Amino acid sequence: MKKHILILLTAGGFIFQSCSSEKEKSAQSSGSPISVTLSETTTSNDAHFVSASGKLVAKNSVNVSTRMMGYITSMRAEVGQNVQAGQLLVSVNAADIQAKGGQANAQIAQAQANFNSAKKDYERFQNLYKNQSASQKELDDMQARYEMAKAGLQAAQQMKNEVNAQYSYTNITAPISGTITAKFAEQGDLANPGMPLLTIESPSALQAQVLVSEQNISQINEGMPVQVSLKSINKSVSGRVSEISKSAANTGGQYLVKVNLNNTQDLLPGMFANLQFPIKNQGKANQDFQQSVLVPKTALVEQGQLTGIYVPSAQNTAILRWIKIGKSIGDQVEVLSGLNAQEKYITQASGRLYNGAKISTK
Repeated sequence: MKKHILILLTAGGFIFQSCSSEKEKSAQSSGSPISVTLSETTTSNDAHFVSASGKLVAKNSVNVSTRMMGYITSMRAEVGQNVQAGQLLVSVNAADIQAKGGQANAQIAQAQANFNSAKKDYERFQNLYKNQSASQKELDDMQARYEMAKAGLQAAQQMKNEVNAQYSYTNITAPISGTITAKFAEQGDLANPGMPLLTIESPSALQAQVLVSEQNISQINEGMPVQVSLKSINKSVSGRVSEISKSAANTGGQYLVKVNLNNTQDLLPGMFANLQFPIKNQGKANQDFQQSVLVPKTALVEQGQLTGIYVPSAQNTAILRWIKIGKSIGDQVEVLSGLNAQEKYITQASGRLYNGAKISTK
């Protein structure tokens, strides 16, 4: 008996839900029409775009390293810190250089004493030779000794200059003004010659670097205007092609293209970028190639992996039509199928649209 009661209650629940759903649909259909704004698709047959993805990099980027081996005694740098050219960043233990500097000073003192003695003897023998009190050979010997002492003093001084040059590598300064973006060592670490310690980038000069396939590289030229989209900050900036690699041997069959950006405000190195290169169509006449149908991205409706757009019907209702989209061109997207050229679609609505909703155009 209980089972029969449960079945009756369940069936009654389904009937109630069905009735309420029908009432909702009836209420929606009997309500006032939704005010909408219609637009027509735009077409483009003068140019199409080649898209490529890459990232932003700093044009001025340097790795700071040292030519000396020694322990890092001071590290005055942190990631994200802004530095000026010539600012002291890292100090390396200079005990070995100090010892060599002391040896150089001692050698200079010894060479200076030999030079002074040889110079006096040479000047003395010059006077003796003039008075015919010394032979030519004695004068030549004194001159040779003087020249050797002079060369020894110069060698000692150059050794001191070498030590002073090595001192400069124990106190490492910033070669450019910019921001520290990477740090590879800490105070107390052993620095080796050529080992990078820091990376400094100048974010004021940024460029986008992308790889372009061999099918499209021949249509890209230096100086070409480029539209750069950054989805992470929802911003688009313009730029121009500055460099084009002529070899793809080390890039997997793709060619490196660099684009200088015009406005780098709020942009940071490493941001993902999508670039649009305007490529002119190669048809003989306009009728030889197909027009591209474009709609704004804001008019699209996405449900799972499907993309659609609302269009008006002859009965003044909204119809959700599924479409296939292609490449993005700025704020617009190309419609490959599902929407014809010059066909109207809904861009804005005063209420929530659904398939079959009554509409009225503004």
